[in-house]
Amino acid sequence: MNELIPVRGRQVASIQAQGLNVKQYLTFLLAGETFGIGILCIKEIVEYAGLTEVPLMPPSIRGVINLRGAVVPVLDLAVRFGKVPGEVTKKTCVVIVEVHTEDERHIMGLVVDAVNAVQRIAASEIEPAPGFGAKIRTDFIEGMGKVNGKFVILLNVSQVLSIQELGALQQLDATIESP
Repeated sequence: MNELIPVRGRQVASIQAQGLNVKQYLTFLLAGETFGIGILCIKEIVEYAGLTEVPLMPPSIRGVINLRGAVVPVLDLAVRFGKVPGEVTKKTCVVIVEVHTEDERHIMGLVVDAVNAVQRIAASEIEPAPGFGAKIRTDFIEGMGKVNGKFVILLNVSQVLSIQELGALQQLDATIESP
């Protein structure tokens, strides 16, 4: 039961209340592959613009953006997955996500090549992460969703944005806040 929902003006329906075990995922392209992130951690999608590079950050941290007065670090998912950074095009955007670690909440941006759509994927259409053969670490993968006869790599955002990355973000926050 895969149903396409346009990204613009998306509304999160309570599918669980209808008795269906279905989750919604924002799907996007990265280095020619389709990935998905559960929409519950997604805050918004913004145009890739106004990025400020910050010296001495890990290579996967592209810089920061100003999001309505808040400093938001931006992670390059391609670099995080060991790939070459993608070329910035008109479709390149930043997906703003909220990640919780222990008692803290972090807002950060993820550079993606293009956003596709919000997909509803039934639990029965999600396979476990493969033990081998994937081009990224298996702990980054929540599962493999079947959408229109093709697989979508469903990411485990809390693993992709590991404690190590969040530690770098805390250093970034401290650097920006100190004069």
